[in-house]
Amino acid sequence: MRALALTLALTAAPVAPVAASELSSSITDKLILPAFEELAEDSRTLARAAQADCDPQSAPLRAAYGEAFDAWIAASQYRFGPTETDSRAFALAFWPDSRSKTPKALASLIRSEDAGIKDPAKFASYSIASRGFYALEFLLYDPQLSAAGDVDYRCALTRAISTDIAATSQAISADWQQSYAAELRAPGSRYQTEDEITQELFKALTTGLQVVDGMRLGRPLGTYQKPRPNRAEARRSGRSLRHVLISLNALEPLAVALAGGNEDLRDKLTTGFAKARAKAEALDDPVFAGVSDPAGRFRIESLQQEIKDLHTLMREDLGPALGVAAGFNALDGD
Repeated sequence: MRALALTLALTAAPVAPVAASELSSSITDKLILPAFEELAEDSRTLARAAQADCDPQSAPLRAAYGEAFDAWIAASQYRFGPTETDSRAFALAFWPDSRSKTPKALASLIRSEDAGIKDPAKFASYSIASRGFYALEFLLYDPQLSAAGDVDYRCALTRAISTDIAATSQAISADWQQSYAAELRAPGSRYQTEDEITQELFKALTTGLQVVDGMRLGRPLGTYQKPRPNRAEARRSGRSLRHVLISLNALEPLAVALAGGNEDLRDKLTTGFAKARAKAEALDDPVFAGVSDPAGRFRIESLQQEIKDLHTLMREDLGPALGVAAGFNALDGD
């Protein structure tokens, strides 16, 4: 993936002091814009694949779905600005879904054969539970919903969701290109100071680690007495562990870039990410089924601890070096 290539490139880059505006411009141009361009491109490919063959078992469709979902997980680390406009991030990825709203919404559409799905503008106003990558996962991989109702309607719904994903992804990328990138490159009306820009980027980094720790790992782990393997993200398509790895590969170049010319800190960061990645790659448990087994659970908890250690490193070393704190985010609660 492009995120991994950027990790290696930035880790090997010459170390020199970096001004805040130069730093934010570099991150915007080398990390953020390419991530959303890739998302838009891969989502267009997904929409075309669905038009060509909407069969849930279609290998090209599933492959295109996987590529586009990969691109979203990488880009979703930058969950501010255009991704938040019109709840676009939730329209692409309504998760966690603790009340099973997505399968209920899809079942209702299939049962009623709601004709509105054939109008992209109208479908864009439908519940976010019936849109995005997790909804499409049900139609492609869930044994019940992938075979429910009329085959032609289910095909139309698969195409509607894929087209909607492409349109939403394109809108996000266009907003970044046309306006928001300039806002992030230098202080202006949105960010009054360079410190505010740096804090936004630092918050994206720490929030990304929180998502991996508390949601991608924490939800299936549950408690020792009550593990929750069925809460693993994208388990139907076998992507739970993959999303952890993609997140790490996307977050590392951001962390290294923020460290700027601090070579000792860069070394600590790359070492920390390497340890976490090694633990993840050694798991051989794509959907975290091992949370119910003591030995498997220990390995997953060991990975989670590496993520926690990374978060501590950000809070105690990187944040003070930048002169910023993480601030509040949607995961912090009341």
